[in-house]
Formats: sequence, C-alpha cells, structure tokens
Amino acid sequence: MINEALDIPHWRDALRRDGRVQIADFLQPDAAARLRQCLRQEVPWTLALKDAGAARTLDAAAYAAMDDDARRRLYAATAASALGQPGNAAFRFAYDSYMMVSAYREGRDPDLLLHRVLELFNSPPYIAFARALSGDARVRRVDAQATRYRPGQFLRYHTDIDSHEGRMYAYVLNLTAHWQADWGGLLQFVGEDGGVEASFLPRYNSLSLFAVPAGHAVSLVAPYAGEDRLAITGWWLS
Repeated sequence: MINEALDIPHWRDALRRDGRVQIADFLQPDAAARLRQCLRQEVPWTLALKDAGAARTLDAAAYAAMDDDARRRLYAATAASALGQPGNAAFRFAYDSYMMVSAYREGRDPDLLLHRVLELFNSPPYIAFARALSGDARVRRVDAQATRYRPGQFLRYHTDIDSHEGRMYAYVLNLTAHWQADWGGLLQFVGEDGGVEASFLPRYNSLSLFAVPAGHAVSLVAPYAGEDRLAITGWWLS
C-alpha cells in the first residue's frame, strides 16, 4: 500500500529538523485511488461538532436528514459561539467524520474498506515503518478517523495535547484530487506570536506529519470550494 520508493531517511531528517513534513506520493497509486473512492462514495458520514458545550457527534441518519441550509446554519452557529471566548475556551470545530476505531470495535459497517486500513495501520510492518519514519521507537499504535470538510466547516486552533492517549505525531493522509489554496481547508501551523508559520495544501496522496504538541488549525472552507476535502487523520501513539 505504501510507496516503496519513499526516501525514509530524508523525511526523518526533515521531521527532526522542522517538526513537520508533507510527503508526496505516499501511497501506491491504486491504493490512493481506491481509498479516495471509499471516502467519496461509501462512508456513512457523521458530523463532529464542538460549540459552547462539549464535543459531540450527530449520527449519520440525523445528519443525512438535514438539508443544506440547516447544515450551513449549524456550522455558522458553531463558529459564532467562540466569539468573546479566551484561549482554549474558543476551540470549536465542525466537520464530517467517521471514527474508525470506535466503529471497528463496535462492529459497525463490517464491509467498509476503512476497517482494513485501520488493521493495516496497526500491523507490525506499519508500526515498524512509523518508527523508522519518525525515528522514535516508542510508537506502538495508530489512531484514525476519516474526515470530510465541506463549505462552512473548520477546525480552530489547538495543539493536540492529550495527557491520556500518548499522542506523539499527528498525521493527515490527504485524498482530495484537486484542491486550490483559496478554497480554505489549509492545515496551518501557528507560532507563539499568533502568526502562521507554514501552511500545507491538502495535496492528493500526500502525508502531512508533525510532532505533538504543535499549534495548528484547518482554515474555514470557502463556499465556492470545488470539491470535498477528504482525508484519513489521527495520531501515532506511544
């Protein structure tokens, strides 16, 4: 599944130097195309949402029953709930999600390709690959969710710190065929001064990988975005 021509020492050195990399042509072409098809046509999407209350999920049936106007109003209200909130209290998000780990454990959608992907990500060969790429032998398991960002959706600034999960590296496997920078949906790294230090375009078949903690966000997807921003994302865990 992984491109056998990847220059692992090169990317490991870049990750150590910069704390983040975006690796082009990460998967073999057929694997990338099949995963893109799965995300476009086969996933029963839910809505991951955090507004003034706790983070929650709107299930696939309820979400599918909403019309486009109702969805857009919900995204806008979620964003507006952060107004006037300081620091971490302003953390908000709204994006389409399929929680791969919980679905696998619960036996939901047993024929969905994403379950085989999760098994691969946690197989001994893939863990060995993750250790080689990161240069960190403490990596021992991989968390994953599928994500889809559409107009009006976003992920506000946060650092991915979690004292319980052992998050070491965050990754985004991008599966959007053609994305333009002015559509939003950029993975943006934010420095201590509040400025954007770097932005990663969600380039097709690229792996964005960065060390945790890191201040970052996914910018608001514009109403004129020409397609969905599709990805598999999560953490390499200790």
